Amino acid sequence: MKMELLAILACPKCKVELDLTIAEEKNGEIIEGHLTCKDCNEMYPILNTIPNMLPKELRETENR
Repeated sequence: MKMELLAILACPKCKVELDLTIAEEKNGEIIEGHLTCKDCNEMYPILNTIPNMLPKELRETENR
């Protein structure tokens, strides 16, 4: 995920800004980490540079 994307992303549940936690970054791109909603505290993972903005219950069914 490019850092610039953070400026346009919002929590899909409550439309509030997200905080970014970086676990791995390379050449200015976030490889792994997570985004956390400043209001509802929902967490959205970033894996292989892709933020998964699905609600938790849908991410769980996606992995089955």
